[in-house]
Amino acid sequence: MKGLILAAGHGTRLRPLTYARPKPVIRVAGRPIIAYAVENLLEAGIHDIGVVVSPKTQPDVAAALEGHPDARFTYIVQEDPQGLAHAVRVARDWLGEDPFVMYLGDNLFEKGVAGLVARFQREHPSAAIALVEVADPRQFGVAVVEEGRIVRLVEKPQTPPSNLAVAGVYAFTPEIHPIIADLKPSARGEYEITDAIQGLIDAGRRVLGVPVEGWWKDTGRPGDLLEANRLLLQGMSPGVEGTVEDSELLGPVVVEAGARVVRSRVLGPALIAAGAVVEGAYVGPYTAVGPGASVCDAEVENSILEERARLEGVRIYGSLLGVAAEVKKHAERPQTPRLILGDLSRVEVPE
Repeated sequence: MKGLILAAGHGTRLRPLTYARPKPVIRVAGRPIIAYAVENLLEAGIHDIGVVVSPKTQPDVAAALEGHPDARFTYIVQEDPQGLAHAVRVARDWLGEDPFVMYLGDNLFEKGVAGLVARFQREHPSAAIALVEVADPRQFGVAVVEEGRIVRLVEKPQTPPSNLAVAGVYAFTPEIHPIIADLKPSARGEYEITDAIQGLIDAGRRVLGVPVEGWWKDTGRPGDLLEANRLLLQGMSPGVEGTVEDSELLGPVVVEAGARVVRSRVLGPALIAAGAVVEGAYVGPYTAVGPGASVCDAEVENSILEERARLEGVRIYGSLLGVAAEVKKHAERPQTPRLILGDLSRVEVPE
């Protein structure tokens, strides 16, 4: 069985963070989002992994996955993303006649996908689709289920027929390919995977709806990234491999090898990644300080600092700092700003 991770999208809902880099490589709890997808596929016994990328996203995605043990990656270029079913069409030659799991590269699953894969392999349906109950299903594909089988799918309906949203992982047999080959674009101009799945249903094929175990996050917006960061940090085991001097660590805190915490207070769950420096600072719960980042004479809580980001002399909360973003104090009056900064940006805030 093969895995197919989709990582060619533009990530427009996360701009400006995604102007410089694709969404799947943004770090959550210290790791690129797409790395969690790879781990989940490996845990499900899938080692041959195709990654659908655009010419723009391929370098960053390949760098994020470089040297990943146990996985065999093939990069498949989708010149112009035109929907999820179009990505499968682009990957058709690589997929061959193998069954496969399609995984959206910006989705996170607490319990992984091994349960869905095992059920697909055990029961031999034409497809198995992960489903999750949501409060407002209008932004998702929505399923109608009878006795465990999906009997109808609707993409982003204004009047949802159920509260069961299609989550970001699907298992298919090769039966899906001829249906995708005959698909017409939807009203929004995309080749919808929900239309392809409905085609299987209309042809009398069995499509299972598999409930998601644990939490699921589609990291489409800044608030989703911060919530995913909180959820992942809550589940980590504490450990100190870096240097801690004259500091207080309370609760589950990870200080990776090569990181330094000096004259600081860190309240977990929190992560100080390799090469990061925290000095004369307070790092509050649900904060991930990325590799090579620095927090000096500053306070930060419930935030994500990407690689080489810098925070100096200010207090921030609920913020996202991109790669090499810099926030430092400036002379005027104190404030507590909320920031969403793209890579290589710089902001000076009042002292």
